[in-house]
Amino acid sequence: MKDFLIEIFAWWRGNTWGTRLWTALNGVFVGTDEFGNRYYRSRKIGANGRERRMVIYAGGLAEASTIPAGWHGWMHYRTDVPPTEEGYVPRSWEKPHRPNLTGTAAAYRPRGSLLAEGERPRVTGDYDAWSPE
Repeated sequence: MKDFLIEIFAWWRGNTWGTRLWTALNGVFVGTDEFGNRYYRSRKIGANGRERRMVIYAGGLAEASTIPAGWHGWMHYRTDVPPTEEGYVPRSWEKPHRPNLTGTAAAYRPRGSLLAEGERPRVTGDYDAWSPE
């Protein structure tokens, strides 16, 4: 019951009933990625001459870093064909998808930061510290 009420009223969390209703009435299902995110396009072309592209995130929390590279290109109009229709094959230089790890124990911490081990590197000669005169 709690999740149901949160989905109705907590729009900042991600998927709401309004989003689901609008997508059901105006969207055409395009495909699903390996994380369970579902992708839609609008039935009509908008005033800007393009279709609207939408994603319903798996798990309820709207986290844009869970969109893989192929779907990211489609969502941002870099390609007109979604990965499900094209048979998307990642390029040899593309790394596998990793979620946003900010705020977790696995987040990137450079050497010398307060939360990492090691000593902060010394400043090289190309930097002059500011001091008020």
